[in-house]
Amino acid sequence: MKKLTFLTSILAVALLCACSNTVNYQVNVSGVEDGSSVTLTDLLSGDALETKECADGLVEFSGQADKNALLAVQKEDGDWQTMFFADGKPVSVNLQEKSLSGSELNEKLNACDKAATEAYESALKAIEEFGELTKEEQEAKMEEIQGVIDGVQDSYKQILEDNSDNLIPAAFMPMLTQMLEREELDEVFSSKNAFTKHPYALKFKQSMDEYYAKMDEMEAAKEKIIGSQFIDLEEPDVDGNMHKLSEYVGQGKWVLIDFWASWCGPCRREMPNVVAAYNKYHSKGLEIVGLSFDNDKEAWVKAIKELEMPWIHLSDLKGWQTVASDTYNVKSIPASLLINPEGVVVARDLRGDALGEKLSEVFGE
Repeated sequence: MKKLTFLTSILAVALLCACSNTVNYQVNVSGVEDGSSVTLTDLLSGDALETKECADGLVEFSGQADKNALLAVQKEDGDWQTMFFADGKPVSVNLQEKSLSGSELNEKLNACDKAATEAYESALKAIEEFGELTKEEQEAKMEEIQGVIDGVQDSYKQILEDNSDNLIPAAFMPMLTQMLEREELDEVFSSKNAFTKHPYALKFKQSMDEYYAKMDEMEAAKEKIIGSQFIDLEEPDVDGNMHKLSEYVGQGKWVLIDFWASWCGPCRREMPNVVAAYNKYHSKGLEIVGLSFDNDKEAWVKAIKELEMPWIHLSDLKGWQTVASDTYNVKSIPASLLINPEGVVVARDLRGDALGEKLSEVFGE
């Protein structure tokens, strides 16, 4: 009998240890109309843990979750979700007021979320109003609108700075990983800040690591082509006639291959600089071949005329699936290659002043 009691005690201890990383949660949700549905979600997995219909102005959730799991409640079709950490303390949420009462940690999380969201929504409104201004009015307010955007970034970065001793920044990693520079992100996760080991923070850190690894691989591939012979390809011109790149490249002239598209805003903004370079150096031996990432012929031809681009233009009208993308590993535009008279690539992605400086060097001015 004593032996059985001893074994039972051992089993109880084992079960206790196995459950030591889980906590009970109790969530009371108000500020919802009767008949409306409210969902409790695990933000790490994105899975809905439970959905309930409001009755008598209240929805209640209870259960177990990993300790400090990041959960959220949201009304069906609602644009606001209230986040909280499952820290074992009961939580009361009013979705109409966007308020939360519970542990000190979760109340502070809610206050940070409301403040950052208000700044973000204010910026969206300002940007929308900015878009309705004339070009002259926009130029006058450019510094002001940039200040608004910077203010949003500062609000999220302030959350990071003010909460290095707790888990709160983990909840804002979706925004922080977009706003922090690569070096800043590396510094954050190399520190001993409390939130850096939270699974939700690590999820976004892993995503960013994968993104930067891919960017590094792409940059290495880009650099590899410098010093190499150009790769030939064939595409139709605006009249549908097929042309090989080798008709223009490696024929004794300097050639700038310009990767662009009519729908690409940065491409259009850069084009006056490319046109100026062509006008200045064409008579001295510069040719340009435009390889478009368009898929709409009418828009492509219209942009060529509007932007006054008098050089040869080719496109298979396959958008991002264009043969030029894979051939030259172009995953973003505008992009360019400068090729010498022998057909060797000497520079890549020259924009703005860099293009003029390089051509001045080439043509001895």
